[in-house]
Amino acid sequence: MDTASTPEEEKVAHFLVDAAVWAVSVHNTQPWWFGTCGSTVTVHADADRRLEIADPDGREMLISCGAAVYTLRLAVCHLGHLPDVRMLSDPERPGEVAQVGVGPPYSPTADERQMYPQIRRRRGHRGGFRPGGLPAGLLQILRAQAYAERVSLRIVADPRARIALAALTEAAEQIQRRNPVYAAEAARWAPASGGDRPDGMDGDAYPRESARIDPHFAGGRDFARGQGWGRTDGERQEATGVVALLVTDQDGRADWLRAGQALQRILLCAAVHDVAAAFHTQALEMPDLRELIRTRFCDGACPQMIMRLGVAHVEAGGARRSVTELTRGEL
Repeated sequence: MDTASTPEEEKVAHFLVDAAVWAVSVHNTQPWWFGTCGSTVTVHADADRRLEIADPDGREMLISCGAAVYTLRLAVCHLGHLPDVRMLSDPERPGEVAQVGVGPPYSPTADERQMYPQIRRRRGHRGGFRPGGLPAGLLQILRAQAYAERVSLRIVADPRARIALAALTEAAEQIQRRNPVYAAEAARWAPASGGDRPDGMDGDAYPRESARIDPHFAGGRDFARGQGWGRTDGERQEATGVVALLVTDQDGRADWLRAGQALQRILLCAAVHDVAAAFHTQALEMPDLRELIRTRFCDGACPQMIMRLGVAHVEAGGARRSVTELTRGEL
């Protein structure tokens, strides 16, 4: 059988991958590559880009890959088709995550039409937010977006719980800073100068000094490492924003991928309203602290992400590897 792709199919696959590369990923590691066959795109986890020390089980890597899967789904909708999604779990090919193909004709929803342009506009944030609350009704909308992926977004409304989560985040950050192996791994993804590097944390993506907010969450990571790198935010009032937990009922590969799809969906929806997210993965990278958060703050559900939501003072820059570098033809 002739399985050669037509030029039109190749153009569609290129379009889809060009969107997927902008998905959120831990430390902007972009731990994926994409196989194409006709207009169908297969997402593969790239274990060489996994954080070996911070993420030994690949949980954060697969959350990142799940974000790429949702971005592919949204891009197919933008083309006027239903995405044909097949999640993959072959033990002999653990790197294969999902296949996303072009299904029957489809009219995108109003939400999908608004979210698609945010794929390249969405940026992560590290530090405090502008004072003031989120747009009215947005939190309920974001919870509904997560629920659509069978994931829960829990808002941490209790001030004492926010203080406790901030303290756990700060404690985990300090413990990790004392471990030279952790520090070396973080340094790999935070180069001293941005240059033309298409991955890792750009120098404009994190503050030179962590913003002091109350309660104080460790500012994402100490990417500057006392070297004076990063942007200078100056003296200004900073707000914590809304603290939220993204949780799943179980804690396996399928759950991590669902969490990633929900995360990207939430972020794109939030970006429609000029709301950004700051992520705090430190405590969730330490098994004892993650278990404590699961039992004390999640009612036994499995925490996949701690985040703060708010309107950022500045939009951080971002870089992505090229579609050509990340795409391989498959039979």
